[in-house]
Amino acid sequence: MIEIKNKQIHIQGKPVIILCGEIHYFRLTREEWQDRIDLLKETGCNAVASYIPWICHELEEGIFDVSGITRPELDIGAFIDLCQKNDLYFFPRPGPFIMAEMKNEGIPFWLYEKYPEIIPVGWDGTRAETKTIDYLAPNFLQAAKRWYEVIMGVIQPRLLSNGGNIIGVQLDNEIGMLSWVSNTPDITDNVLRDFIYWLQNKYSSETMQKRYPFSLSDSHIFRSAIQSPDEAYTSQLHFDLGYYMRSRFAKFVQQLRSFAEEFGVKDIPFIINIHGTDGGRAFTYPIGISQLYEAYTQAPGYVSGSDIYFGNLNMDSFQDLYLINTFMEAVHNEDQPLTSVEFSCGDANYGETYSGRLDVSAVDFKLRMCIAQGNRLINYYLMTGGRNYRLPSVHDGNDRIAFTGERHGFAAPISPEGEKNYTFPRMKRGIKTMMAVADSLATMKEELDNVTFAFIPDYFMTEYQYPNSQKMREIYANLEQNRANGAWEIMGRAVLLAGYRFSSVDIQNQELDPLKTKVMLLPSAKYLHKHIQQKLVQYVKEGGRLLLYGELPLMDMEGDVCTILIDALQLKPTSDIKETKDYYLSVYPTSWALPRPEVRTSRAQTFELIRGEALFRVYGTDEICGMDIPFGSGRVIAFTLEYRCDIDLFKTALQKLGAYPNLTHDFVHHGIFMTSTANEKGEKFIHVLNLDDFDKQFHISYNGEKLFNGRMFSISSKDGVMLPINVNACETLIEYSTAEVQAVEQHSIHFRLTQPEDTIKLKTCKEVLPCKDFHMKRVGASILIQSSKHHKVDDRLIIRFS
Repeated sequence: MIEIKNKQIHIQGKPVIILCGEIHYFRLTREEWQDRIDLLKETGCNAVASYIPWICHELEEGIFDVSGITRPELDIGAFIDLCQKNDLYFFPRPGPFIMAEMKNEGIPFWLYEKYPEIIPVGWDGTRAETKTIDYLAPNFLQAAKRWYEVIMGVIQPRLLSNGGNIIGVQLDNEIGMLSWVSNTPDITDNVLRDFIYWLQNKYSSETMQKRYPFSLSDSHIFRSAIQSPDEAYTSQLHFDLGYYMRSRFAKFVQQLRSFAEEFGVKDIPFIINIHGTDGGRAFTYPIGISQLYEAYTQAPGYVSGSDIYFGNLNMDSFQDLYLINTFMEAVHNEDQPLTSVEFSCGDANYGETYSGRLDVSAVDFKLRMCIAQGNRLINYYLMTGGRNYRLPSVHDGNDRIAFTGERHGFAAPISPEGEKNYTFPRMKRGIKTMMAVADSLATMKEELDNVTFAFIPDYFMTEYQYPNSQKMREIYANLEQNRANGAWEIMGRAVLLAGYRFSSVDIQNQELDPLKTKVMLLPSAKYLHKHIQQKLVQYVKEGGRLLLYGELPLMDMEGDVCTILIDALQLKPTSDIKETKDYYLSVYPTSWALPRPEVRTSRAQTFELIRGEALFRVYGTDEICGMDIPFGSGRVIAFTLEYRCDIDLFKTALQKLGAYPNLTHDFVHHGIFMTSTANEKGEKFIHVLNLDDFDKQFHISYNGEKLFNGRMFSISSKDGVMLPINVNACETLIEYSTAEVQAVEQHSIHFRLTQPEDTIKLKTCKEVLPCKDFHMKRVGASILIQSSKHHKVDDRLIIRFS
């Protein structure tokens, strides 16, 4: 039995951590299956995941092969059974879409040929450039149902509840991604008919006429007006079409789930993966959240999973991963845990050019941060490479099942030939570390400070933009400037480096309670919904404290004047100043922002201030672009300029608002990410990442008290550690340790040393057996162990018990 509750995954009543590796059975020979499973088991993973490609299993309409009749490697049931024989869970991903570099994204060729009406057209009637399909086209759904009937017939008897090893099923893959990346909303006749119905149910006829001054009853006029919209209503259409498409995605997911349940697959998690990372960063990732959160929050039983395609996790990008995990959490239901179903691993040599080569810390760091933030399932994609076999008579240049050529997954930790690359050992070390203490980690939550980061889903409803609309270009440009690039690179990074751990709240759809959300960080654009502005005013008035970075809103999201927030703060906008090639816009600090130097900036939104105090002014005009304003029982600090990543400025601002970090260090050059997790048993881990290429020494303090008896802590370059405090292992309490637990056996605990001289403090009724590798002494009822080995010479230490 598998249950999703309290942000945890429970199997047979026990909270678990699931670490999967993706192995594509169809890209290997059956004789290779066991070898690749052995390599996966060597890493410490406890599950296997795989796409199940419809294109391979129903090459011709109505002729299914899921038992290896045409090709032995298509016996998917045998592969799942082999995983169970190896004591591994299985996570199937049967599409219909799977992507995975497959031709047609995994959809059979015959489907496109037989039903051309399922292929969408977009703006100006242009045919879709990608292999997307109108998800709710009747003929597509009918064919998808037949596919589900066959593949669920393989999955159902192998569910965990039926004595098998299957712990969840992914429904489709990256829903909405293909239309987004091609800027091609699905505007087929089938969609347009349903869109009219949706609009008529949403708006009165009078409102409809105001929003859309054309006939809805004439299908030709309506089609032309939607496919080639007039500037007068492009912003209205942008939001209506966006909301409508999100409801369609939810209906599609519900339809697939109903198919699965009809064929006996039920009482397991149905997983929806979220796309959106791009170029090694996550600026666009919340577009995927915005597209799909309605789909995976519509009913119990769904779990969302991230697609994490970053490069190295370093000072450029570490805040990206932290933020998107918090944003996912912000829109989750009460029980939904964080998961990642495509967690990139390997060396990133995707083009076989040896460019973009990753550091071995990349996947280790991402694993550590995700586990610390509460991820309960992570699927390494792609764990092992394989080969793309040929299809008969495709005549497309190579006739193979995928467009990557013969070899596939050549950047994976395990090559198509089964060889380990240089990333394998560090990945293995990270997995082993997590699994050694998985029982504790599975019940832990991140300890947060009283700071919350605001998330506005509609700031990321930017997947479709009519190319001829100047209005939408202006709105999009402003949103993109403020929602991520500015706020994440400046405020998000600075706040994390200042030591704050924060949650996130969906301020668009959730109520704001100053008692729960004491201090809120808001990356704000010039556009903001009327109801959100009203909500913010009430929040601050009732005692909420707001740190705003970007711009104060002057309009609603459709571009109409809306000044509710600035009116409440008694601010009068004066100008929007931008640098030019001949104008070197500069700002200088005042009040408590002093003493700071005058700095250059690219833009400044200025106001006339009636109450409160100015924090920044424009040089030459003295116009105000930073302010501290008391309002009602609360307070607003706003930086309405593009500023540098001044860690102390943001820390001071948060302290002015009453927020202080609980977990701190004293390393003056920064480059450290640190957080802590704890459970109801009082067990705790301190998670530390050194994001830089040099060693560091510092003290770690918790609630103002130095940990580890006040000793200086060392961390090697690009290393991550997870330090136990009051953690139970092997009938022993690890009171604290500067070494990391790597394995727990019946009569021993294995540690990875991290210091020139590590300290481990234990409390146990067992006898600790002496060893030349450490010295030990009694300290009251505890045993203090000091390693006699330098971690850079030999980092292995085993404490054995009698």
